[in-house]
Amino acid sequence: MAYNNDRRDRRREEAPSEFIEKVVSLNRVSKTVKGGRVAKFSALCVVGDGKGRVGFGMGKANEVSEAIRKGLEDAKKNICTVTLSGTTIPHEVIGEFGAGRVLLKPAPEGTGVIAGGAVRAVVEAAGIRDIRTKCLRTNNPANVVAATMVGLKSLRDAKQIAAVRGKTPEEVQG
Repeated sequence: MAYNNDRRDRRREEAPSEFIEKVVSLNRVSKTVKGGRVAKFSALCVVGDGKGRVGFGMGKANEVSEAIRKGLEDAKKNICTVTLSGTTIPHEVIGEFGAGRVLLKPAPEGTGVIAGGAVRAVVEAAGIRDIRTKCLRTNNPANVVAATMVGLKSLRDAKQIAAVRGKTPEEVQG
C-alpha cells in the first residue's frame, strides 16, 4: 500500500528571501458574536530589498503566524521603487495619509536613521541610512507607515524633474 508522504516536504526550510522582512505592529482584535468573543490577529508588515524598493501590507487571520505570512505576501505585492541620493533622500518631503503625517528630511552621511518605530521599519527596509523624520499628527502605525510610503513615492531627483520639463539637470539645479 502506498502512503502519501507529502507532509515531510512541507516542513523543509524555504530558501532565504532577497527581502528584508519586518513586522511593524501586531494587534489582537475581538468580535463579539452570539456564542461569545471571537479573537483574531492583524499584522502590519514591511518588506524591502535595502536598495530602494519597499512595500507594506496588512494581514488578518485567526493565528499570529498566519497573519504575519499574509501581511508579508501583501507587502510583496505592493512594492514600489524609491528615489535615493546616495545614502539619504534627495529633498525634504511631507507624506500624508489619513490622519498620519510624516516629515522626512535628508541628513548628511554618518547621521544614521533618526526615526520612530513605524517609520524606521520602512526607511531601513528601503535602504536609507541617513535621514531625520518626525511624525506630526497621529502615531497609529498603519497610518504612519502609509504616510511614509506616500512621502517616499513622491521623491524626485534632478534628472527626473529635468526629463519632465524638457531641460538638462544642470538647468533645473540652477
